[in-house]
Amino acid sequence: MKGYTSSAMKIMSNRMDYGYFRYQKEFEEKALSVLRSGWYVLGNEVRTFEENFAAYTGAGYCVGLASGLDALWIAVRLLGIGSGDEVIVQGNTYIASVMGITINGATPVFVEPDAYYQIDADKIEEKITDRTKAVMVVHLYGHVADMEKITDICRKHHLKLIEDCAQSHGALYKGQMTGTFGDVGCFSFYPSKNLGAFGDAGAIVTNLPGLAEDARIFRNYGSEKRYYNKVVGANSRLDELQAGLLNVRLSHMKEITEERRQLAAVYSRELHGKDLILPKEREDTRAVWHQYVIRTKRRRELMEYLEERGISTLIHYPVPPHLAEAYTHLGHHRGDFPVTEDYADTVLSLPFYSGMRQEEQQYTIDCINSFV
Repeated sequence: MKGYTSSAMKIMSNRMDYGYFRYQKEFEEKALSVLRSGWYVLGNEVRTFEENFAAYTGAGYCVGLASGLDALWIAVRLLGIGSGDEVIVQGNTYIASVMGITINGATPVFVEPDAYYQIDADKIEEKITDRTKAVMVVHLYGHVADMEKITDICRKHHLKLIEDCAQSHGALYKGQMTGTFGDVGCFSFYPSKNLGAFGDAGAIVTNLPGLAEDARIFRNYGSEKRYYNKVVGANSRLDELQAGLLNVRLSHMKEITEERRQLAAVYSRELHGKDLILPKEREDTRAVWHQYVIRTKRRRELMEYLEERGISTLIHYPVPPHLAEAYTHLGHHRGDFPVTEDYADTVLSLPFYSGMRQEEQQYTIDCINSFV
């Protein structure tokens, strides 16, 4: 292992301070500017971010919200989906995707993932019933689903299409950015995301002006005009400070994305061993590599081996939603979705973050290869 010892280096699974230090002066100047402005909610920074992010994605409209989960459940609500309705969603997603459905009283209908960790487009139609109102696509780990097949299915069956883009800021399918294929794209800007804020933040993008206007009203207590409430809404406003800091990071997304793609390329080129299944990029897509996720049947052994050498890893995600305690009432059991469950039992996210140093990545690679 090129002379490394177990005490040579401590590597976190994710580091957010590196990304801050890279643009420290810009972040701090923006924060001071917002603090000195005297306006902290729904002001110029939010409007500017909404315009900038809409332009970045290629969508007609962006509405800033308080979190990615809010983006999901509010989008489902505004599309008129509720009790008695079904929404098709992949089984191996983070539970927030499913919560966006069930908060509204609708029922999630799970579909197995494909080899790229995305919803298997070839298995969607068999799950459609007369209660199906939408398909929710989750572009997991910064990769991209087969959007051509999925949009065709939604068009054929007159279904709404919701994209969960919490991990896919800037990812492309045939040159088009995720979040712009369906009725609404839902984004999280949680600090660990590629486009991360410094607290909770989220947004929806859409090409439907009516939906965008409804979202602006709904996020602010259902108020179109102050103290005049059109609907029973929510308090889900992207604040000025987070919007300002997001404007800074958004201006650097090209270099952030390219760095992550280069880090992923190094892992893919240098990791080896029959016990590892490495991630792959779907043809005609540009992944943004929110995570670098391998699979191995020896996951626990590998995690312990790396931990002993100062390397932390994460599992995204160890319990699929259909087996979560929160959703026992759906009546699913182990064995219902074998591909989803196999992924949950074998996936492992390697250390991966903006600003990752060459020696940190090389040490990680050398340790994994020595284990294999």
